[in-house]
Amino acid sequence: MSSIAAVPAAPSRVRVLADVIARPSSRARAFAVDAALVLAGAAVVALLAQVEIPLWPVPITGQTLGVIIVGASLGAWRGAAALTTYMVLGLAGLPIFAGLTGSLAALAKPSFGFVIGFIFSAFVAGWFAERAWDRRPALAFVGFAAASIVPFLFGIPYLAFVLNVGMGLELSFWQILEAGLFPFIVGGLIKAGIAALIIPGAWALVRKVDAGKTKES
Repeated sequence: MSSIAAVPAAPSRVRVLADVIARPSSRARAFAVDAALVLAGAAVVALLAQVEIPLWPVPITGQTLGVIIVGASLGAWRGAAALTTYMVLGLAGLPIFAGLTGSLAALAKPSFGFVIGFIFSAFVAGWFAERAWDRRPALAFVGFAAASIVPFLFGIPYLAFVLNVGMGLELSFWQILEAGLFPFIVGGLIKAGIAALIIPGAWALVRKVDAGKTKES
């Protein structure tokens, strides 16, 4: 057996929800469909960013939930494109960030690093979905929890820079974590769990519809 044959094949990409629901009739329409999906994804995140559930110690917003759902539904690259569109439109002045805000002034906010991280979070959620992790709640939760961690990899350093360098507060690393990580852990797990019910539930509905069509034919 050759050494090449012994190397395991890379996991293949499977269809995500958007591939099943929005099927272009031709290659010429594929770009238009992808563009519409990206804009729709940005709109979903903009809408959910305005949802707020008052909980202690901090309220839970729907923004991260929207990021995960959009990434898993559209796939890695379209999900990342949707969140890039969301960020660009918000910076351009559309009031689509949390609290109906949006302008270049958002760059100076300590929380803007999380918006940057949403792009990569959507990519990760889509990457797992493209490997069928979104079909079962348990696997979906693991993948979506991993995607929920990604914004903190960008948000925490950005937060530290704005607070310590931009505002001169000289906070310790532990204080930065207290401000930008610890209060959001429970909320992040809850939103990953909600997404892990919504996306597999949508797949179950798709399978049910397909089964009904098969019986009719």
